[in-house]
Amino acid sequence: MIAIFQMKKPLVVIESPFAGDIGMNVAYARAAMADSLGRGEAPLASHLLYTQPGVLRDEVPAERELGIETGLDWGAHADLAVFYTDLGWSQGMKDARKHWERLLIPFEIRRIPNWSRG
Repeated sequence: MIAIFQMKKPLVVIESPFAGDIGMNVAYARAAMADSLGRGEAPLASHLLYTQPGVLRDEVPAERELGIETGLDWGAHADLAVFYTDLGWSQGMKDARKHWERLLIPFEIRRIPNWSRG
């Protein structure tokens, strides 16, 4: 049986590209989540969660903005923001970095070992 309340895992905001090649970017964000979980972290990639069918539509500006704002609200409670950069830096990632810096949320830049674009 797993002890549920052993020790608090660090809450981590995952930042990675989304727009553009959405299929590849979703696969990459999932790999980033797996990498973070493997490090003993408690990650959230709001761009994966909020863009699932039936939640928010990224192509609708008001819904996209709501998703971004909500992810940033959640992230204000994070211990760390992690930027996964094998696919480069999107404008959203650049904006998020400025946001986390303003809130004094520490951040790291990571790459995923053996990541391949396909």
